[in-house]
Amino acid sequence: MNLTTADITELKALLAYPKGIVILTHRNPDGDAIGSSLGLRHFLEKFGHVVKIILPSEYPTTFHYLRGIDDCLVFDNEQSRSFEEISKADVICCLDFNALDRVDKMGPAVLQSKAKKILIDHHLDPEPFADYVLSDTGASSTCELIHQFIHQLGEMEKLDANIGDALFTGLITDTGSFKYNTRPETYKVAAALKERGVDDYGLQDKIFNTVSEKQMRLLGHCLANRMELVPEYSAGIIALTKQDYVDFDIKRGDTEGVVNYLLMLKGIEIAAFIREQPTIVKLSLRSKGDISVQEICRNHFNGGGHKNASGGAAYAKLQDIIDRFKAVLPKYVDKKVPVL
Repeated sequence: MNLTTADITELKALLAYPKGIVILTHRNPDGDAIGSSLGLRHFLEKFGHVVKIILPSEYPTTFHYLRGIDDCLVFDNEQSRSFEEISKADVICCLDFNALDRVDKMGPAVLQSKAKKILIDHHLDPEPFADYVLSDTGASSTCELIHQFIHQLGEMEKLDANIGDALFTGLITDTGSFKYNTRPETYKVAAALKERGVDDYGLQDKIFNTVSEKQMRLLGHCLANRMELVPEYSAGIIALTKQDYVDFDIKRGDTEGVVNYLLMLKGIEIAAFIREQPTIVKLSLRSKGDISVQEICRNHFNGGGHKNASGGAAYAKLQDIIDRFKAVLPKYVDKKVPVL
């Protein structure tokens, strides 16, 4: 769903004079959510707008290098102020989510707000709550769409290295360093950002080469003690218990990327990372090729996302979720002779 010529004209008029703008993204923000939010904020501030980013929950410390991240409000920590910012906003930008339940308790406040709402996202089936929608499921990331948004507004000269660093962060993280979810436009955006002074090597280093000793030991535990393979269905599973969270003092962001290690195995085409939380079990799925983990999460785990990267959750025992995942595999993956 692209912005029409009329939409662009209206948006130019809307953003021509300073406004109070709130940018929202989804709970458990990742590199694309944070990068698109900060990139858009830096861009909008060039017009004199007063911009506040509200994150539903804490962000991974991996992204501390991005300028302005310390100024983001975290709803879980500052609920009253977050609601106040939403209530007085002239414009609300919703990035990297397609439904208001992804911003938790802020959803009803956004729906009731009289502010103009702009949705920029690349997930399936966006809810019809926004006045302006830029939605493209073929895009690598919301950061790619923010670049498109800036281009459509005819304001590319305002794109600088700070905006570029934020947007390139989303490109890197949502494509696994350009290993999946890419299309020709993705590389064109990457090239354009590099021309603006982005140090892509430096960003890769900051994102992937700054893990702590605890995270490295946790990864070793996951691979040595918590990995299970289902080779006849080309599947791999890593499941963490509540006790694992205690033993390794696991915090938000410590398990980022663990699921991807399963797909490094020869013959593994679908990976599940299952975590037992205090009151719920969460599941992250990744896949290769035509295996749609989005369908699996939507149909069996109250979730969704992208074809090859999705998540879900359920109020159940950890072993029940593991068993459920194994049970649904035959519906989505052809049984084969193991090649491991």
